[in-house]
Amino acid sequence: VYVSLQPKLPGVSYNFPFESLEMAFVKVIKNKAYFKRFQVKFKRRREGKTDYFARKRLVTQDKNKYNTPKYRFVVRFTNKDITCQVAYAKIEGDVIICAAYAHELPRYGIKVGLTNYAAAYCTGLLLARRLLTKLNLNEIYTGTEEVNGDEYNVESVEGSPGAFRAFLDVGLARTTTGARVFG
Repeated sequence: VYVSLQPKLPGVSYNFPFESLEMAFVKVIKNKAYFKRFQVKFKRRREGKTDYFARKRLVTQDKNKYNTPKYRFVVRFTNKDITCQVAYAKIEGDVIICAAYAHELPRYGIKVGLTNYAAAYCTGLLLARRLLTKLNLNEIYTGTEEVNGDEYNVESVEGSPGAFRAFLDVGLARTTTGARVFG
């Protein structure tokens, strides 16, 4: 900053920025009262693990269905594994009925590529067969006998227990077309 050393003339104002250093008033927005009333989010929301908006809709059962569990087909991907589970919610916590993992696939002849689309399909198929066996529905609902690539939909058989239904729970994964979670 250049300041001349000439004498000041009467009637002329010399207002340099450094001559009038006044602090501006700053209002404190987040004061003690704000933080006293602040409520933290749920732990799994803070960690970025659970989407509670989606979970609420996957877990709450209709009131006219009373105490019937609402089953979820839970699919999770890690870098080295695929986890598939059938679960339902209780007040004490989620109850897992049956589970299958991609690291079990080498027992059935799939040695490599345990996290790709085909492995996701096989893990889901393994879980479905285990679940039907556990619920004694494997003789009633055998699935397709020959592999031909056609779409196969299961319909309830008359005079026997209905086909098992579960809602797909993909967690935080993006549900884009062709994603592995649909495998």
